[in-house]
Formats: sequence, structure tokens, C-alpha cells
Amino acid sequence: MSSASAKTRSSLVWSPALPGRAATRRASIFFGHEVATKRLGLLHELVPKAVRIAVLVNPANAPSAEAALRAIPDAARAIGLQTQFLKASTSEEIEAAFATLLRDRADALFVAGDGFFVSRRVQLATLTARHAIPAIYSVREYVEAGGLMSYGADDLERFRQAGIYTGQILKGAKPADLPVMQSTKFEFVINLVTARALGFEVPNSIQLLADQVIE
Repeated sequence: MSSASAKTRSSLVWSPALPGRAATRRASIFFGHEVATKRLGLLHELVPKAVRIAVLVNPANAPSAEAALRAIPDAARAIGLQTQFLKASTSEEIEAAFATLLRDRADALFVAGDGFFVSRRVQLATLTARHAIPAIYSVREYVEAGGLMSYGADDLERFRQAGIYTGQILKGAKPADLPVMQSTKFEFVINLVTARALGFEVPNSIQLLADQVIE
């Protein structure tokens, strides 16, 4: 989305360059479509026969859920995939979402970025392993917990950006006057142990793309 665009649909900022009085946020909202396209593309490359993709969102996290609802269907259609949205904001609802996913025979799972889901990463990794569901996530913590693969903003880079913002504010800058800082460093992590357990041999072409391969 161009920095000259009008107010975003999420109403967080008027312009990435000059947010005004609205809250300044990390700018994944401005290129959510590109990130979703990349995640779906990586999932599709590993599981080319997958057609129906279940997308797990947390309705309690409205900005993240709405961003996913906007970006993912278009990104999926562009590469010939169908999407089914599932909602969960509790551990029990995650279990129920998986029951629906299995009943409707989804081929793979896309877990939207969400702090609650990160806190339930062991549960998600366990369920995907138990039911042999290939899944892609937003951050490496899932993969370190046994998830298959992740693609998203580098945590260290995000913390660095947060530190820059904090420093500017402590020096007297007004948050409303600071530009939205967009993540520029992304990382792709894949767990080969999980891939083999799911019955997938990860091609060298995918391994070479990864920033980290867990073996």
C-alpha cells in the first residue's frame, strides 16, 4: 500500500509517513497481502497437491483476523487454492477448529499471526502432527515447538525497531508524529524432522530458501 494512500481500512493510521493522532503500529498491515502470498506460496511449494487450505484466525484479535480475511482469499485464488476460515480464541475452540478441519478434509493449515496462537504453539504442533496436517505459521517459535514451517518478520529486527521507537520517544518525539516502521527482514524456518514425520521430503530448492533448517 502506498504511503500516499488514504486512511487504511483498519483505521490505525492515516499515512505510514505521518500517522497523525492515530496509533503508530508496526506496518505488517500495509503489506499483509504480500506476506500472505509468500506464506501460501511456500506451503503450496512443499505440498503441491494441497488445494483446500484451512485458515485459523483469532476473532478476539480483530486487527489480525480482519487483515487475514482481507489478504488471504485473494492471495490463495492467485495460485489456485481454496480457503476455509476457522475461528478460535480458546484452547477448546482450537480443538473444535481441528475437528471441523478434519471433517471438511482440508489439505493444509495456515495459522494467522496472533499472540494467543503463539502461546498455544505446542497444542497446535501436537494437533497437526497427530492428524498429519501440514501447516505454516507466522513466527519461528512454532517450528521450534515442532511445527512444520514459518515465514514472518524477524523477531530481533522487530525488537530493534521497537528500541528505536522507544529511544525517539524518550528523547521527546511524539508517537503520533513518528512514521510507521515496516519490517524489512523476514525469515523462513522449516523443521525437517516434522516434515519427515508427516511424510514429506523437503526439496533442496526449499531448503536453500530457508534461513534456518531444524534437523
